Amino acid sequence: MEPIRKVSIIGTGSYVPEKVLTNKDLESIVDTTDEWIYSRTGMRERHIAAADQAASDLGAEAARKAIDDAGISAEDVDLIIVATLSPDMFFPSTACFVQEKIGAKNAFCYDLGAACSGFLYAMDTARAQIACGAVETVLVIGTEKMSTFIDWEDRSTCILFGDGAGAVVLQAGGEGRGVMQSVMGSDGSLAHLLSTPGGGSRNPISHEMIDQKQHFLKMEGRDVFKHAVKRMGDTVLQALEKNGISSDEVGCFIPHQANIRIIDAISKRLGVADRMYSNVEKYANTSSAALAIALDEAVKDGTISKGDLVVLTVFGGGFTWGANVLEWGK
Repeated sequence: MEPIRKVSIIGTGSYVPEKVLTNKDLESIVDTTDEWIYSRTGMRERHIAAADQAASDLGAEAARKAIDDAGISAEDVDLIIVATLSPDMFFPSTACFVQEKIGAKNAFCYDLGAACSGFLYAMDTARAQIACGAVETVLVIGTEKMSTFIDWEDRSTCILFGDGAGAVVLQAGGEGRGVMQSVMGSDGSLAHLLSTPGGGSRNPISHEMIDQKQHFLKMEGRDVFKHAVKRMGDTVLQALEKNGISSDEVGCFIPHQANIRIIDAISKRLGVADRMYSNVEKYANTSSAALAIALDEAVKDGTISKGDLVVLTVFGGGFTWGANVLEWGK
């Protein structure tokens, strides 16, 4: 039996569209105020993709940056996994569109759906593929064009989301402990609390479905908040225990960037407010892209340095959640 191989992140990248939609801009769209949004979410602005930009376009931009940062070529990539809940279309997979855009002709490709948890799920899938020796180099992308299925008349949801993409390149080897084992979970009994009800095989596209706005994201905010805080907090502690690491050893905690109140509640519970990373003020919730964008920024701005232990944690529709630990080796 082949030994389990160590896996490391060798490159990161991110991309957000040029257009910025501020809280002030939203005041002219729905009945809200900049003060109300910021006090409850910690968000000041979000980026909105152009009409001719799809999720694959955003993802390809982030992918190119991650590949360049890794010092490899697109042809070196064996596998592309795209995490998204806003794919270009039902099929082919968005990963195939990204492959064509970046010229990764030697890669096989697929999408992974776990809502906002998708990037961490995809990264753990990539780790497993590399660790068992199936592949050498994997490109993992979280990309979302959330603006396409947000009801811009619903102030409870339209203020929360933005568009963007982030990517990492994982490869066998590297210094330190690399990407360690994850802890993940799901609870399908709570799926109704955060979903897009229309458009799939259960509720196909029809005039009636569209008239009822079932093709837009629906969320029970208070319930989601409660479960997100508990699940992310619990899972961080489980991931630390699983990998034999204490919270005091961790240099940076990066949670899903859903809402500053969720982030603050997790920080308080874990006692790590001084090491909790957040960029939700600038980008709002970019779903599966949020963790990837935050990781890239934390690396590029010097928050994360070589040898640092980093904890990533997520929560999304499904419900899905998870956490993992990695030692930064670059």
